Amino acid sequence: MPESYTDAPFLTGRFDDALAYAAAHHATQLREGTPVPYVAHLLAVASLVLEMHGDEDEAIGALLHDVVEDGGGREALAEIEERFGGPVAAIVLANSDRVDVPDDEDGDPRDRGAAWYRRKVAYVRAFPEKSPAALRVSLADKLHNARSILLDYRTHGDDLWARFKQGQGLATRVYYREIALAFEREEHRIGAAARPYVGELRRVVDAITALAEEHQGPDTRVGFDG
Repeated sequence: MPESYTDAPFLTGRFDDALAYAAAHHATQLREGTPVPYVAHLLAVASLVLEMHGDEDEAIGALLHDVVEDGGGREALAEIEERFGGPVAAIVLANSDRVDVPDDEDGDPRDRGAAWYRRKVAYVRAFPEKSPAALRVSLADKLHNARSILLDYRTHGDDLWARFKQGQGLATRVYYREIALAFEREEHRIGAAARPYVGELRRVVDAITALAEEHQGPDTRVGFDG
């Protein structure tokens, strides 16, 4: 296929700076339960956003979407706004299900589980208030995560769920089913180029559910409300 070109670079030095910033912040972080550097996920999310015809702010937001949630907190959010602008900071904030460092990382696992559940419910219920740009970054993030879960589930079976510290993974599957539904409800707002990825997310989530039911029997819970 012949190559095509733009008159000016689509991605500027801002994107390069954001990649360096994200790589430094996540320098020692690995994908959960794997030897894969975390930056691989960030690059994948940025790639998907660009395939959805997202602009440079969205691509930068994709690279930085986990900085605040993964330890950066409000200080990092302020720095992102100063260095990369308000629209990027808004995308990052909308894709963070916690801004302050949580106080529930230790202690009773039931308390941690309840806090995780509250954050995920709040994240999904906020979808109608998220901008189309934030939704595209979120869709890219969740699709890459779901694809990784499905591939690893096919490879490792139920041993996969030990990574998430959630028994047999039901809570994770419920969350991704709710995420898929939320994107389907907002599909009309995310742009024509992004809509096929909503269908792709649904297919991947359904494949995870089907595989789990092969291994474990019918899921006892479908969504947040039962």
